Amino acid sequence: MKRKNLLILIGAAIVFVIVVWIFATPAETVGGTITVKAEKGEFVIDVTTTGELEARSSEKIMGPNAMGLRNARIWQLRIEDIVADGTVVDSGDWVATLDRSDLENKIKDQELEVEKLQTQFVKTQLDTTMTLRTARDDLINLEYTLEEKQIIVDQSIYEPPATQRQVKIDLEKTQRTLDQSIENYKLKSEKAKAEMKEVSANLAKAQRKMDEFLELKAEFVVKAPKSGMVNYKKGWDGKKQGVGAQISSWENVVATLPNLSAMNSKTFVNEIDISKVHAGQKVEIEVDAFPGKKLTGVVHTVANMGEQLSNSNAKVFEVIIQVDGFDSILRPSMTTKNRIITEVLESEIYIPIECVHANDSINYVFKGSRKQQVIPGKSNENDIIIMAGLEEGDKIYLQPPTNADNWSSKLLDESVVAQFEEKDGQKIEKEMKSEDKDKPDPSERKGRRKKGKGRPDKK
Repeated sequence: MKRKNLLILIGAAIVFVIVVWIFATPAETVGGTITVKAEKGEFVIDVTTTGELEARSSEKIMGPNAMGLRNARIWQLRIEDIVADGTVVDSGDWVATLDRSDLENKIKDQELEVEKLQTQFVKTQLDTTMTLRTARDDLINLEYTLEEKQIIVDQSIYEPPATQRQVKIDLEKTQRTLDQSIENYKLKSEKAKAEMKEVSANLAKAQRKMDEFLELKAEFVVKAPKSGMVNYKKGWDGKKQGVGAQISSWENVVATLPNLSAMNSKTFVNEIDISKVHAGQKVEIEVDAFPGKKLTGVVHTVANMGEQLSNSNAKVFEVIIQVDGFDSILRPSMTTKNRIITEVLESEIYIPIECVHANDSINYVFKGSRKQQVIPGKSNENDIIIMAGLEEGDKIYLQPPTNADNWSSKLLDESVVAQFEEKDGQKIEKEMKSEDKDKPDPSERKGRRKKGKGRPDKK
């Protein structure tokens, strides 16, 4: 009984697969070779590329003060630790810690310099104190000596004139010595003040530099300036700068906080297709992370200069596509498939590109039991326009039939060429009429001249 049920299930599955295959296959099979019909309708020419989402604007999460780093002569910083890419943080939350080993070595050196200058300050202070104290003692002794000389002069009134003169000279010398000592003391005092001011300034400078280093050290712990989602910055090689990455003191951006309300898709178009792409063209966008999710956008900018991506010899041009609207599921660095609509043509006959074959300068398809010359036009990734040689509904082979080598080798069909020339002439005439509509009517210009609005009469 179980075996019977199993056979029934297998048979039903086989029937289901056959039915699905029959109804899901648009092409017909003739003699083992697939045929397709020439279709007529709107023909879309597009360029399909792979892109990457990025925020249209973002706020930078900066590292330590750039001027402070340059003053400390630190040119490169290594990211020691950082939150995971895509982490949502609040304002003031920890984001990253930078390697402080270079700065800590400089802080130790600066500590030694400060201690050295502090010692020099104390030494200079003691030296000047002792020097000025000695000078003050000398002045006091000279004042006592001057007082003694004055007493001797006062007592010499009863001495001979020569003796009186001699003691007066001694008094004057002592007075002169005292005056000179007072002036010297003032100079020594000014010199001591200058020396103390110098060592004090050097000490203050070293201490200020030490304080700057300590403040700078605190900035090596990077915090978020506002709420948002942390997005790693990309380096010159296109790689994200995570743990162990080096950042420059001239551009010390650790990460960014993208504005997720407005997104771009950054893509690259090869040099063959770049001539088709222009600003303002509509774009259909699919996000690989969310299959079936359809978005729209518009080409914003197209690079004027090409570049060569790493591990590739092809030249490509950067194209920025602005994504329309806002969707909370979109995140930076998500991969997108961008279909840039470069041109939309109406009422064109087209077939799959695989149907068209070439013999020298003549293009042809396999139709019925012969080779039919066709004149192809523009194409997209899958289909190509047939300017002449086919009508809507004509059945053609997707691949050469097994007996195609025995078919007639005459390809040149004058009726196809004539049909193409007729269509081409009609197209040119239509374009000329469209241009003439924009020009003013000659009869109106003539009428205006008659009313005196023409050229002035020659004198």
